[in-house]
Amino acid sequence: MCWEMRTIEGLTLSHVVYTPKGGDPQNVLRSAALAQIHVPYDSGEPRYHDLGSLGESAIALTPADCPGGERRGPYVCVTTRARGHAHLKDGFGDEEARKSRQGQELVVLSGYQVGWYAYVAEWVFGDDGSITPRLGATGSLAGTVTTPGHGWPIGVGRRHFEESHSHNVFWRLDFDVNGANRDAVEQYDFAGTGTKRRFMVRTRFAAETKAVNRRMRWWRVLDPRALNADRHPVSWEIDNSDSAEYRGPADEAFTRADLYVTQYHACERLATQNPLPRCRDSVDRYVNGERLTDPVVWVNVDFHHVARDEDADPMPVHWQGFRVLPRDVTAKNPSP
Repeated sequence: MCWEMRTIEGLTLSHVVYTPKGGDPQNVLRSAALAQIHVPYDSGEPRYHDLGSLGESAIALTPADCPGGERRGPYVCVTTRARGHAHLKDGFGDEEARKSRQGQELVVLSGYQVGWYAYVAEWVFGDDGSITPRLGATGSLAGTVTTPGHGWPIGVGRRHFEESHSHNVFWRLDFDVNGANRDAVEQYDFAGTGTKRRFMVRTRFAAETKAVNRRMRWWRVLDPRALNADRHPVSWEIDNSDSAEYRGPADEAFTRADLYVTQYHACERLATQNPLPRCRDSVDRYVNGERLTDPVVWVNVDFHHVARDEDADPMPVHWQGFRVLPRDVTAKNPSP
């Protein structure tokens, strides 16, 4: 795995490879980065787009910001930490049959000061192959005063109502599942709400598309020709079930989907206010029916921030993100 601090996106990863215990290296991502932090306020204004020169807002990290890890240059921390139980299985009296193991995760992080807010961008790589991109918002409240209908009372009495707002965070993931230009993206639904039986419905996206979250819905990126030892296609599952799902007005159509799949174009770098003139300016406009041969996945995760007294000051970090899980990358649990 490589990283660089880009002026536009900030911390950007490339050549991400997963090597299961006792297995061969598996290519996962050609590149991955934040693609926008859209911050619309509940009263209608302001409406910020915090990416565009994020790398210039990077915070120089101290040893306290990277406990037990190593700072790579002034702005990036690489560390490991416990992730809790990897698995637990009772042996019913047979100690040799009992299975229990604690998991570990590798974390690559950076911090940014954008106005009142400080952001902590983490890429969390579990020893089970999972990837959790997440963004923490901290720093200070903006001090924006509004009416009771748009905010929450902060401080003594009911004189100061801090305005509520959303953080719509986009990530751009360019998968490379064991080879470029062969990946496909599938959507999985489970029909049968209100009944005892459910049926799996698979949709493979042949052309650029946008999708919204549904109960039990998930997606996967696969290379149909890359098979595990059981002859099942190697794939990576995307779970975006924790989003508050903000939906904006017509001029913010990019908020009206939770996942976009587009054909790779180098100039499509941000989900909104894309600065490169050869491409359109937002991810919803990238989707124009082009046939998918080298798909890029854009994931949109929303957090609605209603301030509370505990947020002042400094504001405790609140996190938002999604999960990428190995699906049939190995034929069995590589770490029993």
